[in-house]
Amino acid sequence: MSAATAVTVFHRAPDAARFAGWADGMGAAARDADGFVDARVAAYEAPELDWAVSVTFDSEEHLHRWLDSAGRAGLIAAGESLGFRRASSDLILLEGCLPPGTAVFEHPVAPGRERAFEATQVRLSALIATFSGFEGTTVLRPGGSGTWMSVLRFRTDRQLAAWMRSKERAEALPELRSQLSEDFSVVARSTPFGSILRVQDGTTRITPQWRTAMLILLVLYPTVMTLSRFLGPVLNAWGLPPWLSMWLSQIVSVGLMTWLLMPTVTRWFRRWLDPVDGAGPRVGLIGAVAVAVVYTATLTTFATVHWLQFWDYMD
Repeated sequence: MSAATAVTVFHRAPDAARFAGWADGMGAAARDADGFVDARVAAYEAPELDWAVSVTFDSEEHLHRWLDSAGRAGLIAAGESLGFRRASSDLILLEGCLPPGTAVFEHPVAPGRERAFEATQVRLSALIATFSGFEGTTVLRPGGSGTWMSVLRFRTDRQLAAWMRSKERAEALPELRSQLSEDFSVVARSTPFGSILRVQDGTTRITPQWRTAMLILLVLYPTVMTLSRFLGPVLNAWGLPPWLSMWLSQIVSVGLMTWLLMPTVTRWFRRWLDPVDGAGPRVGLIGAVAVAVVYTATLTTFATVHWLQFWDYMD
């Protein structure tokens, strides 16, 4: 099951602190529901940023069960009596499936840079507001993940794409990146073996197969070589027949690649794998060269380090 998030944007009211207190109560109530993962609140004095509440559940089913619950309906009604009225319907964010005109980013803000990051987001939102179709920026403080999340809303995918490709955005990003401990990421769906699925201008885009294949080989070769050197002799010492030893070794290999190695390497090469942000020839070339360098390093290691050469340790 994939995580599912609902972002609810509210009209501004006179008292931001009072809204934040009520919104925290919404998050606390959601924690008691099945599948709860995280809750975040946005309540800024700056008019450039939305007021919002977000909740994340471990599946779309659990998310909708909470959204449709009588408890949540009562909390929404209580909020309306306090003057906190929803600005639109709930924004449902699913992996690989975002509403039209929506972009979601995760920001690992460096310690001590939180206020500077917020100020940068205010200036960035003011700049985005000069583009046609802009509807709002929601900046959600960290919940359980420790990572900030921002949501941009435009009327259409094409208007969002105009901002994403603009010179103004490119010129503004260095200031944003200066507040981060590492580069921000575009929320998208990554498959266990490295492909990333994105939707742009209503069209589904996926990582080119040759990039995915290069990344799989980058992880597969050292994994097989290492297991052959260290796991293989153990299985042989247990007296297992070769056909069973190979099967067990492959179980370990597939498990490591699926849940540990490929997700880790995919994060390292995320921009190169991204079918939108990594579409340019310069990014493609830099990524391919980086992978080739790792190929060279692993080949050299296994060719020269005798301790790692499994064939010399076979009975």
